[in-house]
Formats: sequence, C-alpha cells, structure tokens
Amino acid sequence: MKTLLLAGGLGTRLRPLTENLPKPMAPIANRPWLEHLITYLRDQGINQFVIASHHCSDVIKNYFGDGKRFGVDIEYSDETHQMGTAGAIKNAERFLKERFLVVNADIVHLPNLIPLLEFHEQSGGIATIALTEVDDPSSYGVVQLDDSSRILRFVEKPRREEAPSNLINAGLYILEPEVMRYIPAGREVSIERETFPTLIQKSKSVYGKISSGYWFDMGTPERYRKIHWDVLENRNPLPTRGNQVQPGVWLGKDTKIGSGVRFIPPVLIGDNVEVGDQSVIGPFAVIGDHCRIGSKVHFSNSILWDQSSISDNIRVNNSIMAYKTFLNEGKVYDNLILNQYERVMQA
Repeated sequence: MKTLLLAGGLGTRLRPLTENLPKPMAPIANRPWLEHLITYLRDQGINQFVIASHHCSDVIKNYFGDGKRFGVDIEYSDETHQMGTAGAIKNAERFLKERFLVVNADIVHLPNLIPLLEFHEQSGGIATIALTEVDDPSSYGVVQLDDSSRILRFVEKPRREEAPSNLINAGLYILEPEVMRYIPAGREVSIERETFPTLIQKSKSVYGKISSGYWFDMGTPERYRKIHWDVLENRNPLPTRGNQVQPGVWLGKDTKIGSGVRFIPPVLIGDNVEVGDQSVIGPFAVIGDHCRIGSKVHFSNSILWDQSSISDNIRVNNSIMAYKTFLNEGKVYDNLILNQYERVMQA
C-alpha cells in the first residue's frame, strides 16, 4: 500500500518558523517531524511513499531524496499552487492506482495502522477516516456516526454545546481509487468540506474509526512547544536521542559541559553542543545539534534548533529559535520567536 503524505501547506500559524521551511520539516526532539513520521510508518510495514509538496518543497527533496537511506521508496507530487487536501490527492492520482493511505503530515499523529486497515477491509467502504477524541471540538470538523460507524455528516467548528460528538477528523484516510472520480481536477478542493460530503450525499459508504495513538496539532508556537514537553515527559512516544545522564536529562554525543552547569529536568541536548560555565539549563529545554551556549546562561521553557548560538549572560524563556540563529550577550528574552539565520544583537 502506498502512503500519500500531505506536506504542501504554508504553515501560516507557525510563522515565522515556517517562512522558509515546510511545516512538517519543523524539528521535534531534534529531528524533522516528517522523518519521525516516515520511520514510524515504515516500522509498521509501509515502505512506499508519495510526498505532496508545495511550500519550500526543495527542503523536503534535498533531505529525503529517494528515501533509500531511510529504508523506503519516496516519489514526489509537486503542486504549482495551493490545492487543498482533496486537490493534492487528485494531483497525485498517477501514483495511486490501488487502495492507498493519506496522512496529513503537519499533524503529529502516531497511529496504530493495523486496526484501521482491518476495519476498512471489513466495512467495505469507499473511505475510512481516522478519528480522534478531543475535549473541546469547537475548533475542528466534527463527525456524526450511526451505529455501524458510518459517517452521517460533518459539522465544521460547532459551538461546544451543539457538537454532535467529540470525534474529529484526525487527518488520516484509507481510500479506494474510486474516490478520485469525485474530486475535480486542476483546482483547490477541500476533502472535508467538499469531497466527503459529496460521497455521503451520493450514498457512498464513508466510515469513521477512532485511531489509537498520540495525536496533536502543532499549528501554533504554543502547541509546537507543548508537543516537545509531551516528548520530554513521555506522553508522546517519539524517541529521544542521547544518553540519560540523570533522570529527565538527555545529552547527545560529543557534548561538552562546562563547570558549575546545572540541569533542571526535563532537558534534551543534541550532539556536538557546548554549554558554558555556570549556566542553568531547564526546566523544559530542548537544544539541537552543533549549538553553542555561553556562560551564565539560563535557558528554560524554550527550544533551540541546530547550529544556533547564545552568548554569555543571557536569560531565555518561552522562546523558539530556528536554525543558525544568534543571541548576543547580556539581555533577557521572553516569548521570542526567531526565523532561520536571524541575529539579535544588544543595542
């Protein structure tokens, strides 16, 4: 079975981090989320992927290539303009001649595929939508099911008290090729607002199945940080690289720690990192590979991507700094978000 990974969105809610980066390539626990996703699905038996890309697509292609170094085969379906979920599926039709899986690659979802695939096979439907339960469905598309798990309707962003359920579209679909007949070509098409309602109206069997496994939308900086904290506190099962040198503190290879450095768990530090004397790292700190942290730095509730630097005597809190960013010495930074290559110098 081929899997189509939808990675063409603009990631506008996560800007400026995604101005020059596809949202699925944002790192989680010091590896791009898209790498986590591909290897996770590979370990469940999926080894053929098509990546639908648009925004900064070369970043994805340069990183993954044909997929061989990850033990999979990868093809690419380029979009010249935004096409929506269903439009991206239609655009990749030439790759998808048999039953296929679609995964929205900018949602952090670690599904157990076997129950979903077995359910789809047994139901005999044209489409199965993976569902997840949320406490407040008012920000999502909510589904209503009958007793056989057939989807009766979708309600987009209902008031909490008016929602027909707390089940929402998890962004993962098992589709039969026949679905392509109901998606118009060459334009933007929403699968939630147009394709699935059309299939239901035409009495095509569309089913929903609750998906077990971690699920979280990383669409905003606050949610992006929350996913990391879930990793550090073992609520998100993504692997962390490095050795656990004390409870809740992981250090990568060839990392140099100065004298008097104090770690307040949880902390994850990558490979080839230098931390200067008397710095305090944590709580809730993620530092990428090849970073340089000066002396007397206090870094907490923050994420630092690879190849970035923080000079001496700086306090950083509730911040996210992208690749190759730089902070000069002697200042307090709170709620700072830096795009790639940005430099913040002392006035």
